[in-house]
Amino acid sequence: MKEEMYIREHRTDDVARLALQLSGRNDLDTAYILQQIEGWQRLRTKVPSWAAADGLRYPPRLALEQCSGEKAARYKAAVVERLLPEGSTMVDLTGGLGVDFSFVAKLFREATYIERNATLAELAAHNFPLLGLEHAHCLSGDGTKLLRTMSTVDLLFLDPARRDAAGRKTVLLEDCEPNVIELLPLFREKARYVMLKLSPMLDLHRAMSLLDCTEEVHIVAERGECKDLLLVLNMQQKQMVLPTIFCCDEETFSFCADEETTALPAYASTPLRYLYEPNAAILKAGAYKLPAVRFGLQKFHPNSHLYTSDKHIENFPGRTFEVVRHSHFNKQELKAFKGDVRQANLTVRNFPASVAELRKRLKIKEGGDEYWFATTCGEDEHLLIACKKSPI
Repeated sequence: MKEEMYIREHRTDDVARLALQLSGRNDLDTAYILQQIEGWQRLRTKVPSWAAADGLRYPPRLALEQCSGEKAARYKAAVVERLLPEGSTMVDLTGGLGVDFSFVAKLFREATYIERNATLAELAAHNFPLLGLEHAHCLSGDGTKLLRTMSTVDLLFLDPARRDAAGRKTVLLEDCEPNVIELLPLFREKARYVMLKLSPMLDLHRAMSLLDCTEEVHIVAERGECKDLLLVLNMQQKQMVLPTIFCCDEETFSFCADEETTALPAYASTPLRYLYEPNAAILKAGAYKLPAVRFGLQKFHPNSHLYTSDKHIENFPGRTFEVVRHSHFNKQELKAFKGDVRQANLTVRNFPASVAELRKRLKIKEGGDEYWFATTCGEDEHLLIACKKSPI
């Protein structure tokens, strides 16, 4: 096929430039060529093991943007392997492009992918055998309707749609499609475990209260941004238990929900030698006091989620800084604090001004080697803390 040959020869070329070169070519399916080259280029970094497989076909851009990355998909597979080391059957009710399915399905003897978008289902049926998933069954249709007639499985996987009929983003679990709250009785009939991939924007604690069979929560962050919120539901659980919450970025911080409630941290009146900023996953989990207790740190204020210590803590789940100086918010101290500095990376935590407002007041630009934290300490005292990244 001429198109496939052209794709192989030009798949590293600039797509916009190729579109101009192919303009007016009637002997080639140019739309198909450009879609396949763009798809391969996008997945080359997002899902490299897919891009390394010959002969895959790629969908339009939107499906590529919405699919999981390889790191996130491998994480889900690791969770499933730990929970179900001898699992034999799984069904993905909302297959999409199938990236998550392609990694999780390898753990099961029987694996079924269901997708209501017929084009994506057709692509999955073509791609999965090329990815070593000859045992995968691909179905096109509404997964929730098929759920009612299917046999019991070890694992159900769902990634509910997070937009309503008008295309607006949903912020409530019950507004997602399908509505997993309404499906809970059916889940209990049909599965041992259910893994839900939810939007990081959703209210985690409200979701846990609505889904009282939640056994584990996984908040997966990457480069300071929460990418995935995973809830693992144990459908054989008879009584409500407090779930274990896993906060995963470069490091993993796990805790039981009641540990945060009972944590009693020490509080600092002034910054000590080091300042610690927890990662995005920990903040999403609402673990505000527990890191201080776990790592022997002092918290600046009940509502300032920053910590300090004279001791350097290795493998802290977040960023570590060395404190250079600090100032109260009076003109004389601020003038001495600022000195000749004209650039700083500014962060605001529990402070009555935005970054933009404070940057204007201090007359500093973004960047440089210093990291400034505006926060509240002790008895509602406002501080500006200058730090440098810890060299240790």
